[in-house]
Order: sequence, then structure tokens, then C-alpha cells
Amino acid sequence: MRFAPLAALVVLAAAVAVLAVDRPATAHGSSSPTGRVITVTGTGTASAVPDVASFSFGVQTDGATARAAQAANADRMSAVIAALRRLGIAKADLQTTDVSVSPKWSNDGAVTGYTAHSSLQAKVHHVARAGRVVDAAVGAGATESSGPTFSRSGTRLYKSALQNAVVQARGKAEALAAEAQVQLGAAIRIEEQASQPPPEIGFYRAALAKTSTPIEPGTQKTNATVTVTFALA
Repeated sequence: MRFAPLAALVVLAAAVAVLAVDRPATAHGSSSPTGRVITVTGTGTASAVPDVASFSFGVQTDGATARAAQAANADRMSAVIAALRRLGIAKADLQTTDVSVSPKWSNDGAVTGYTAHSSLQAKVHHVARAGRVVDAAVGAGATESSGPTFSRSGTRLYKSALQNAVVQARGKAEALAAEAQVQLGAAIRIEEQASQPPPEIGFYRAALAKTSTPIEPGTQKTNATVTVTFALA
């Protein structure tokens, strides 16, 4: 019997096994911070008086034919737009959001006429005169009015909320580090996790009146959340 080849195979297999064990594992990249760290979440809030108010104005007209209903609607909406433009509302701040015509039906299923409807969104950058804008639109022929939707132009308010969030996160980290009797180092990672809150909305039914429609903007709040990782000395 010849055992030499079998013994050689056993020796070769053992050598391969040793090489497999001794070979270092493949390194994998990681974006996670290394060393001693502490991670906290901070939330900041900033508030300010809104400086933009948005409204939606609608016009509804009837006619014996679709063309007649639409023509009457176009004339009345044109009057509403002209009234808003006279108040200083820029053309870029006026946007048509709906134009439609639909038949009117009798109880026996016959068409008795047509109804035309159109809607216009107006953005008012001077909230103090928002009431005058509503009065002007209704006085010019708007049969529907909804709003206002308040908002704040620019990003300054949100940036203030972000700064407050980072300050709160550092305060939390300092408290935890003190309790653990370690020294807090610099921030090595900041992740923004904020979502803008929906604009504050108020609805009312506009009515023709001699006095200006009162509009109170109140205060708008913006929240921001950040996750901050600090190094520990």
C-alpha cells in the first residue's frame, strides 16, 4: 500500500487551513465615529410674526350656455384681478388654480343651464393690509374667499431654530459628560433631522361689509431637530 500521496494531501490541507486563519479579515469602511463619543439629540424652536398671507378667491357664475357662463365668469374674475392689482399685489403673486364649467340638471335629467367656476390664489406680502385685499376681492365680485395661510419669507427663522437645537444638544451632552465624570470634546458630527411644520391656517367666510375685514397674523413657530455626536476626552 502506498501512503505517501495521502500524507502529502493531509499536509497541504493543513497548510491551507493555517493560511486561512492567519489571513486578516477584509477591512470594511464605516462612517461611524471611532473612539469615545457621546450622541445626543437637540430640538430648537424659533418664532416670529408671519409676513406673508395667502388667500384663495373664487367666482361662480351661471349662464344659459357654457359659453355664456364662462364669459360672465371671465369678466367677473378679471374685475377681481384688477382690484387686487390696484392694491399693489404683484402679477407674480396671483395664480389661477381652477377654471371649470359644468351643466345644471333638472329633476328629470334635462340640462337647464351651465355653471362656471374659477379660483385665484393671491399672496399678500404686507399682512397689515390683508383685510383690505379681502374686501377689495369680494367687492369686485368674488363669491368665495378662504384663508389666510400665514408663512414667513426667507430662511432666517429656521436657521435660528437650528442654532437653538445645537445649543440644546450641547447642554444635554455637557450634563451627561459631567455625570459620567468625563470631559466633553468638540462636536464631530451634526445631522439635521428637522421637518418644517405646516403653515398656520385660518378659514373664515368673507362677507360684504363697510368695515375692513380684520386679519390677525399671530405668531408662527418653526422647529428644528439635530443629532450631534461629541468626542470625549
